[in-house]
Amino acid sequence: MRPVEFTPEAIIKAGQDLQTAGRNITGFALRQKVGGGNPSRLKQVWDEHQASQTTAVPEPVAELPVEVAEVVASVSKALTDRIAALAVELNDRAVKAADRRVHEVVRSAGEQRAQAERELADAAETVDDLETKLDELQAGVQGLEIKLTESRTTAQSHAVELAQVRERLTLTEQTAKAATEQHAAELARMNAAAETERTRYQAESAQVRAEAAAEIQAAHAATEAARADLVKLQAKFEAADQSHQEQRKTAAAEALRTAEQLTKAEADRDIARTEASAAREEAAKTAGKLEATQAQADGLMQTLAARQEAPVAKTAAKKS
Repeated sequence: MRPVEFTPEAIIKAGQDLQTAGRNITGFALRQKVGGGNPSRLKQVWDEHQASQTTAVPEPVAELPVEVAEVVASVSKALTDRIAALAVELNDRAVKAADRRVHEVVRSAGEQRAQAERELADAAETVDDLETKLDELQAGVQGLEIKLTESRTTAQSHAVELAQVRERLTLTEQTAKAATEQHAAELARMNAAAETERTRYQAESAQVRAEAAAEIQAAHAATEAARADLVKLQAKFEAADQSHQEQRKTAAAEALRTAEQLTKAEADRDIARTEASAAREEAAKTAGKLEATQAQADGLMQTLAARQEAPVAKTAAKKS
């Protein structure tokens, strides 16, 4: 059984305070005064206290008529007169008792009606307070829903920007791969030309091969450096992508709490944009290095072509 939360002494004290303040003593008024409890029980405790304080005042008994007094005083009256006097007395008492009962019933009904009206007024006031609090809570929920929608919109914008960065990085990788394959093909053609000239110009070919090997090694080193730059760029992009995904999760989870976390999400978005810009700069640098490597390969081919044409020219001059 649930224990009583408020003692009768506290309830009686609250009723006395309301009575001193000139307020109607109802179950809801007592509940607001003591801070809780069942309004029916609170009112019952107060009514019992009020009933215990009421002392019954004896009503005066109607005196017998003079005739009856004389009959009682004189023993010589007939028995029928005594019975008549007794009947009058009993009738008087019955009438008065009936009047008292009717009056008490009417008074009690009036008090119960007034008490019910006071209880109803207090209940209506309590319902109004609860409805006001409910409206405030609903307004707060609507504000949180608006903030959540804004956070989702920001997260979708971040996702679009990240997809664009990935697409540009993929295009950069494809361009670098094509340049590397072209450079390898040119190196293969250069090796074939050197192998053909070796049978005719062994001495010069040895020197040319040595120089070509050095140039090829330098070109390979440049290519490996470009690949290393691509790997670094990919690692930076993946780190930025992972950081951005974590920021999206954090923003979605904390969007319902405070506007300050939304500000942090916007700051994280700016950081992601900065990292994407840095990634684009890295891609541009890598493309520049590939162009430099291509230029070196072109220079090497021109050097080989010039050295191959020089012995041919000397032979032609000797024959002429």
